[in-house]
Order: sequence, then structure tokens, then C-alpha cells
Amino acid sequence: MSPYEYAGAVTEAAAVLAEAARTGTPCPPVRSLLPEQDVEAAYAVQRLYVERAVAEGRRLVGRKIGLTSPAVQRQLGVGQPDFGALFADMAVPQGQPIAPGRLMQPKVEVEVALVLGADLPHSDPTVADLLRATAFALPALEIVDSRIAGWDITIVDTVADNASCGLFVLGGTPVPLDRVDLRAVAMTLTKNGETVSEGTGADCLGSPLTAALWLASTLAGLGDPLKAGDIVLTGALGPMAVATEGDEFTARIEGLGTVSAAFAPSTAQGAGA
Repeated sequence: MSPYEYAGAVTEAAAVLAEAARTGTPCPPVRSLLPEQDVEAAYAVQRLYVERAVAEGRRLVGRKIGLTSPAVQRQLGVGQPDFGALFADMAVPQGQPIAPGRLMQPKVEVEVALVLGADLPHSDPTVADLLRATAFALPALEIVDSRIAGWDITIVDTVADNASCGLFVLGGTPVPLDRVDLRAVAMTLTKNGETVSEGTGADCLGSPLTAALWLASTLAGLGDPLKAGDIVLTGALGPMAVATEGDEFTARIEGLGTVSAAFAPSTAQGAGA
């Protein structure tokens, strides 16, 4: 593929995803538009999305890490995580219901969020660097979504689609890292009062800190390092759960506390209740 064709493919894939987001109608997989298994091309699509979002006035507040489960990596045929961008308008305060139709195909997963108090500019960060740079941790729910119909995705599709970012909810009580062993924490997620997911910190690439180190190294190597104030969603601690209108989710992470999210029922559901 010539440079001209490559640029055209990236632009076309970005346009297809943007139209899906605008209309609320999922699109076919975009992998057929890009060079086969070309993750760099997929990240080019993501960068175009981020650049356009920033130009439109959206505020970049951090990054999310995906594909931290070895099982999911095997499923998609990859050997490392991926990442996407978090914007301020993706943050949902606890207690604020998520409106019907805001997302297309939402699923909920529980993560440890790190909030940085210092920059991480080096491409070879150590655990000590990360611990010093992290102001505190919070329990978090990432509400992933896909602009791709039926979640028919490969690594190329999800990376191009901003790592399937949707929304996120942060808990409200910050915990310094010297008060919790993130590798050992246990997680439970309930949906409408029933347990639907369980896991531990070790289920996230061995430790949420390992995932965060990967992200810090990767972004520094790309010349776009993590900075003070950034939110880092470090990856799922257990299986995700499908969300529908009217569902309520609560996650508990040992040592970090709880975080909840509610999906508002549709008007029709509310009228029939």
C-alpha cells in the first residue's frame, strides 16, 4: 500500500467510526479498510480521532489500558495490551444515571484507576518511578462500548475504535498506594444485586502496576508521555458484564472501596413500571 493509499485508508476508517458514533448505529468492522493486521494503522486512526476531538474542544484527561487478560489476548491473537484516550466528557459522576441511547452496546468491567501526581517521561520507568508519580488509586468502572456491530472485533478494530472506550465512573475516596497491595486485591461486581464478575489484581496483567508501567513506557516511547493529573484505567480485574437499560452495577475492590453505576430505564419502561 502506497503512502497515499495508507493515508486514505486511515481517513476512511476514521470517517466510518465517526459516522457510527454520530448516528448511534454500529458499523461493520473497519479491519477490511486497513492493511491486514496492521496495528500501527489502527493507532493512526485512533490518533486522528483524538486530534479531532481535541480540536473540537474536548479535554483529554488520561488513558485506558485494554486487553490485559491473557485469555482475551489469545482470543484476538496478540501478545500485549492496547490503549485508548479518556476525555472529560466520558466521566460519569456516581449517582448520575446513564441516559438511554448514550451508548450502543455497553459492557461494564471493574478496574483500578491511578491518578498521577507527577509526570512519567521516561521510556524505561521503574516500579519506584510509578509509585512516586501516583498520587492515589480509586476503584473504577469502565463502561466499554463498540462502534463495531455485534462486537465483531479484532485488535485492529478495537484499537482504531479508541480501544472500545465508552464512559467511566470513579470512586470518591482516594487511597495512597502504600495502603494497598494492588496485586492481591479481590474484586466483586454485582448487577441488580447478583454477582456477575469476580477477580483479583493479579488478573490484570499480573498486577495493575505492571499494566501501568507498560502504558507509561509505550507512551513515552511515542513522545506522548503520561503527565501529572492524568487518570489511568489500568485494565479489567475480571470478566465484563453486558449492560442494558435499567441495570444497576456496584463493584467492590478490597482496600479501595466501592463504585457504582446505573443505567436509566427508557421512558417506555418507566411508564410501565
